[in-house]
Amino acid sequence: MDIDAEMRRKIVVSIVSVGAFFALFVGIGVTYGPDLGDTGGIALVGAIALFVLVMAGVGVYLQDC
Repeated sequence: MDIDAEMRRKIVVSIVSVGAFFALFVGIGVTYGPDLGDTGGIALVGAIALFVLVMAGVGVYLQDC
């Protein structure tokens, strides 16, 4: 099966986006340790909200391209 250039770009953008947020989640875990506490919990919830918004933006960007 041959994958065209547009599909390859969509795959790469999606993987990079998810990888960046995975790194953010790991960074929060490393910073606040296994017991996140109040501040770490807020940071994690903020990261999840940011993930949802950015993935929506990526979806809109990929749909327009």
